[in-house]
Amino acid sequence: MKPVGPEQLAARRNPEKLMDVALGRRRADLVLSRAKVVNVFTAELMQDQILAICDGWIAYCGPAVNSITANAKEKINLEGKTIIPGLIDGHTHMAWIFDVPTLATHAMAGGTTTIVTETLEPYPVCGLDGVIDFLEALADQPIKLFATAPAMVSTSPTTGGIDKRDLELLLARPDILAIGESYWQGVLQNPALFCPLLDSAVRRGKLVEGHSAGASGARLQAYTACGVTSCHEPITAEQAAARMRLGIHVMAREGSIRRDIAELVKVKDMEIDLRRFTIATDGISPRDLLYKGYLDYSLGQAIKAGLDPVRAIQAATLNVAEHFKLDHLIGGIAPGRCADLVVVPDVKQIKPLMVFSNGNLVAENGKALAGARAHQYQPASLDSINLGRKFTSANFRIPAPGPGSMTRAIEMVTDLVTREKIVDASTKNGEVIADPERQLIKVAAIDRSHHTGRCFTGLLSGFGLVRGAMASSAAWDTSDIIAVGANDNDMALAVNRIAELHGATVVCLDGNVLAELALPVFGLCSRLPLEELAATTEAINQAAASLGVPFPDPMLSLVTLTGAAIPFLRICEQGLVDLKEGRRKELFISTDHEKTG
Repeated sequence: MKPVGPEQLAARRNPEKLMDVALGRRRADLVLSRAKVVNVFTAELMQDQILAICDGWIAYCGPAVNSITANAKEKINLEGKTIIPGLIDGHTHMAWIFDVPTLATHAMAGGTTTIVTETLEPYPVCGLDGVIDFLEALADQPIKLFATAPAMVSTSPTTGGIDKRDLELLLARPDILAIGESYWQGVLQNPALFCPLLDSAVRRGKLVEGHSAGASGARLQAYTACGVTSCHEPITAEQAAARMRLGIHVMAREGSIRRDIAELVKVKDMEIDLRRFTIATDGISPRDLLYKGYLDYSLGQAIKAGLDPVRAIQAATLNVAEHFKLDHLIGGIAPGRCADLVVVPDVKQIKPLMVFSNGNLVAENGKALAGARAHQYQPASLDSINLGRKFTSANFRIPAPGPGSMTRAIEMVTDLVTREKIVDASTKNGEVIADPERQLIKVAAIDRSHHTGRCFTGLLSGFGLVRGAMASSAAWDTSDIIAVGANDNDMALAVNRIAELHGATVVCLDGNVLAELALPVFGLCSRLPLEELAATTEAINQAAASLGVPFPDPMLSLVTLTGAAIPFLRICEQGLVDLKEGRRKELFISTDHEKTG
């Protein structure tokens, strides 16, 4: 299956046929009449328009012309309803939890006709072949699915930095628009590794997607100098404005990981141009996708928060297309653009009545008319859990430190943010044990792809779990399984069950599996239909809650423990990692350190 990028998409356009339709010399395939049209180029709402489509492209958009409407093969009278461009999600993660057809089908039902996804999830577990397999799954779908190449800023040295040869092969593909999010701390701490990778993208005319959470002043400027052109991490209007002033496209998040729209739309009150303000999901949970929607919900929340509806629509269409240099093809309604269109009641109600992708009616009244194409993954992509042995409680044993030593623990500050905590660990029979009464449990990271079975076990504070264990193969930014537990036997059971399912999230108690979600694709993605997937993830979270975990999304809190994006003390199969200093930390320290826990 040949990859399709902007050039290949443009090659499908026949300008002579479009000219003939506009001049009334050729029949349009479809004419939409009596419509209001949002002109995102001029921020106008055009009244009583017709729109003519030929071969999936817009041939005419303007006042009614009899020679066009009279001869159309099909006509739809919209009776004053509003047409907006198809929505574009410029930053998300399609290789996590969902299989591609499930997410694509439900996204297009809500009016999203283009998605740009990261590929950093399959690379550490299945390498270049895994990424290409994933890209094959994105191809030939009812909506446009593009991708970024992984930069691989990671807590683990094993998976840190994409192989330059792999990157060059990916950047040569037309469906790769950029190198993906590159966490600023990693880039600034290791410029010798990451600057050449980012520069490779720039030299090829591709973009550099940013991740600058917490960066400001000179550090933000230094990071931007690496060629960074976007960032989805601002959480205040001031942070957004600071990045927009540097030419960065801000991707305001409204998804399941963060909901920042209500705060970020306040940038409108700062009297600055909003052309570099865009809206993105950064990932969606099955439950939110099922009950709230996709980018249509995000756009609606921006309008609800006070952003002018037309400006909000620009932020989810044209502004995103301009960032990715696609605005000559998508993002607006004009002759020569793809007929990616959404019919809504009016500009304030983002409730799709009809969705057209490439001129085809793909959804109506919030329901997809046909599912996205299923992909047959390669065997290696479906068999990515390699541990080399069956795990037992002994694999999570922590030998007790010598006299006068303290233990460094990861402490949960929020459901996602962590910090260092120095504790006097409980010991028994010469080993450190979990002490759930003191909110101290074990946390382990296990390599499943490279140094298979390599395991590091430490302590975790504030996760809330007081019984049993929980584990997942969908750990962020690494090739690890992440496991937490108050009981070593239950931790081993959860890890072994993950291996049996070829990837999963599992919750165990007293030698029994309470809940499990199979993730057979790369050990990251389910193949369940959305309704069943939402119910199963809810069962996982309820099972974790029954063990004491207080967080709204326990599975997300678990898998981020290996992530290199969120401050600041994390774990990988080689030990604890301090993201602020960019180095490993020893589990045990001398009593010269002040006890804080």
